[in-house]
Amino acid sequence: MRVDLHCHSTASDGQLPPAAVVARAHQRGVRLLALSDHDTLEGLPEARAAAEALGVTLVNGVELSCTWGGATIHVLGYAFDSDAEPLVRALDALHRGRWARAEEIGRRLEAKGMPGAFEGARAIQRELGDSGNAPARPHFAEFLVRAGHVAERAEAFRKWLGAGKLGDVKQHWPSLAEAVGTLRAAGAWVSLAHPYQYDFTRTKRRKLIADFIDAGGHAIEVVNGLQPAEQVGVLSILAREFGLLVSAGSDFHGPSDWSELGLYRPVPDDLPPLWTRFAGAARALEEIS
Repeated sequence: MRVDLHCHSTASDGQLPPAAVVARAHQRGVRLLALSDHDTLEGLPEARAAAEALGVTLVNGVELSCTWGGATIHVLGYAFDSDAEPLVRALDALHRGRWARAEEIGRRLEAKGMPGAFEGARAIQRELGDSGNAPARPHFAEFLVRAGHVAERAEAFRKWLGAGKLGDVKQHWPSLAEAVGTLRAAGAWVSLAHPYQYDFTRTKRRKLIADFIDAGGHAIEVVNGLQPAEQVGVLSILAREFGLLVSAGSDFHGPSDWSELGLYRPVPDDLPPLWTRFAGAARALEEIS
């Protein structure tokens, strides 16, 4: 695909620096790209410089964490003013909260006989590309593998870091309405990220989408990487029913069997793509058509 609106770099929990993400996207034929790191805009300047050099149209992107119905939800913001005060203020609070969360994960793992977890995770993060943001759970997972506490990263999440496990430290995220409001105040187009990844019933998923629309959301991500085709079908039906725009992306974090830049299932032709609304995307869209 020549559009990818969901990917991550070492500015959050990705494996490649922002410039390398852009270069890889370009190599794979992507011409309209949004770097959507978790709760930070740190990677955007580097990504933009690389994009300009390669002729890739880069859209400002971010994936904000928030809460709804007792669960952590992610919303994607695009084409916003990165200097907007409400967004700067919200990202600063998330930044500080992520550092406190990482330190608590380290303390919990150390108490279970895994000393040096925080420092080890931070060292791994620096190996990938230094970031002013806190190490995330993938960095802790890699530390646990290297330290011999688990055999592989999947085991680290299964035993220690996954939902409900010791390292699943809850953070005080903003509400869904607050997160969407922050993005709208910055002039963003807002999409609900991977709605099928939340462990919700059909009724609860519909309620989430309704509340997202009430908060000011514009779109849902109907395609996230190589998710099952039947999930794309269900989300497409919901997009039609609620009259939503749609977004799509690889959710690339690093080279893997699951995720690759520009690689995701096709978006149904009858659904209105969010990316046609981005100012400045005309050149890339002309190349794509």
